[in-house]
Formats: sequence, structure tokens, C-alpha cells
Amino acid sequence: MVKEITPDILYIGADDLQIEKFENQYIVPEGMAYNSYVIMDGKIAVMDTVDSRSADKWKENLINALEDRTPDYLVVHHMEPDHSSLIAWALDSYKDMTLLASAKAIQMLGQFFPGKDYSERCHAVREGEEVSLGRATLRFMAAPMVHWPEVMVSYEVASGTLFSADAFGKFGALSREGFYADEEENWACEARRYYFNICGKYGMQVQALLRKVSELDVQRICSLHGPVIRKDLEKYVSLYDTWSKYGVETEGVFVAYASIHGGTAEVAKKVAQMLLDRGEKKVAVSDLCYDDPAECVEDAFRYGKMVLAACSYDAGLFPPAYEFIHHLQDKAYQNRKVALIENGSWAPSAGRVMKEMFSSMKNVQLVGETVTIKSRLREEDIPSLEALADAIHGC
Repeated sequence: MVKEITPDILYIGADDLQIEKFENQYIVPEGMAYNSYVIMDGKIAVMDTVDSRSADKWKENLINALEDRTPDYLVVHHMEPDHSSLIAWALDSYKDMTLLASAKAIQMLGQFFPGKDYSERCHAVREGEEVSLGRATLRFMAAPMVHWPEVMVSYEVASGTLFSADAFGKFGALSREGFYADEEENWACEARRYYFNICGKYGMQVQALLRKVSELDVQRICSLHGPVIRKDLEKYVSLYDTWSKYGVETEGVFVAYASIHGGTAEVAKKVAQMLLDRGEKKVAVSDLCYDDPAECVEDAFRYGKMVLAACSYDAGLFPPAYEFIHHLQDKAYQNRKVALIENGSWAPSAGRVMKEMFSSMKNVQLVGETVTIKSRLREEDIPSLEALADAIHGC
């Protein structure tokens, strides 16, 4: 698909409808978009390539967009293979094309294309450097750790277009989700899951990028995944601001449980109903053994409060709960309130492990007394659960 974004900027990316897991770990039932663009001006700039899975379609789109012209520049915002796999093909096909990228990205070229030497055709752009294409001018800005160290973004001054690399990206193929963000019913759902699982660890670095972007007259955002953002940009920037500050997006409680034989699940659902009865605006419930782990991480960040119920296992913690908390550690979970429920038939140990794991996280407050269940919920456990629900609701 070649699609006009502005008279000078064309979309030449490709959808991947066959992929099951992005980065071999994130479930993508609606596929994935590998975005690439070309600026057609006095000089021509190709903005990134795509994943090798979509190589043929991207080559076809590029050739159709060029209409027998020869590109002058290949801009590489990010060296991850889902955006850079066709760099060697592009440079070998267009011998006069210069690669523009950060110095770190250029250093990485040999790692991804062993045996190739493009050093004489690379230019390392500096912070604030501008490259004129004619009517269009590209201004480059470093965006390290959003989400790799070599990442940069570029801003086309004349049209106000921000090429944002992975920032403002989302899961989902454009042919299924919509080419423009305003055409989607709920952009934030898959964008949030994408953000916290891909970029979530690097909130400080995302904040640094947002400060740079705030000084620009941005009219549209073209990311490397997901739809073009062209309307109500402040809404999308505001969400990114909240997410990267580890703020609370939605008032409510996330109740997550990992149950072996159903006893812990019963307790978690009981607490969820108690919270609703107390007037919580929203209570989201997830089964850590069956629900998408990336969605569980997403919801843990979306809400300001969480109740985690888990079984003891091998004198430690049931692995699905352990893996969930480990993911939260990796993604810099912080500024949240958490209540714990453990289940153990003879020697409860889950609570101890969960406390140890959460103690390593920044500004995570454990609320109320940890409730211990012995195998199954009993009537005498209800007062402790009521007290836990009161504590998490009232905090």
C-alpha cells in the first residue's frame, strides 16, 4: 500500500497478518504494522525499512512510490530488525544513497549486516542538525532508550510531521485497525499494552523526548508501528505523559490471581466483588495462568491499586505469579498500592516471596495485612478479606 499523508510524504509500510507473537513474546491477534515512509521532494528521503517478513511488499511499495526516481537518503531512526532488515538491500540497490542515523546506530550496522561495509556512505546526524530536501527540512533529535540506545526521531519542519520511531506506536495491522488513529474506536487499548511492555521501563527517557516535542509545532505523528496520529494530538501526548510518569490513568483496582486448583481464584473474585460493593469505579480481574501476560502488565500500570492473590509452591511462589511480578520489576513498576493474599495448604510461603519482590520496587506501598488462606475459602476468612478490601479501597 502506498498512501499519501501529505503531498510530499507517502506511506510505504507493510502489514504482517501472519505473525502470531511480536518480538516472539507479545500476542498480536490483529497482526502488526511495519511502518515506513518516503518524502518526495527535490531530494528524496526514505524513512526506515521494515521487517524481513514483509520485504517483498515493502520493496514493491518503495519502487511504486519512487516512480523511477532515485532516493538520496535512507533515514534510520531505530536499528531493531523489524525496522532495519532491508538496509543492506536498499544501500546495495541505490548506490548513491546516503544513510542518515545516529552514531550509535551506524556502529551497530556491522552487527546486523556482517561482511558489509557502508562506512563511506553513512552520516551520523547530531542533535538539532537539519537536512534540507527542498521544500522539506528534517531536524534530528536523539531519543536514547526509547527504547534502544541508538534511537533518534526526526521532525519535518514544513509539514509539522514528527517521525517518532517506536514512540506512539501500537500493536495491530493498519488494514485491520485503521490507518489513522482517529479512525479507531480505542487506540489507547493496544497502544497502552505496547507502551508498557516495549518502552515502559524507560519513563524518564520518554519524558525527555516529550519535552523536546513540546517545543515543536507538531501537526501529525508518524510512528514505526500503528496508525498516523493527525487529530487531537494533545490527547495522545497526554496519555504518554501519564504513562511515562507512572501516573494513574484509570481510577480503580486491578485484581490478579494465580490459582492451582481454584481456591485462590474463588478468593480473588470474592475480594473483587467486595471492592465493587464498596464503590470502586472499576475493578479489573485477570487470571495470571491464562490471560495474556502483556495485558496483565498493562492493567497493573493502568490502575493505581492492585490486589494480588497467589498460591505457595515449592516453598516459594506459584510460577505464574512469580513471572508476573518479575515482569513488573523489569518494567519499573512504581508509585502503586498493593494488597496481598497468599494460599498455602500446609506452609504458606507466597506472601513472603511477594513482599520481597515488591520491596525492590520504587514507591510501591503494601496496604493492609497479608491475608492467608488455607486451601479453600472459609467463613472465618471473610473478616480478614473485608479488612483487606477496606484498606485497598480507602487508600
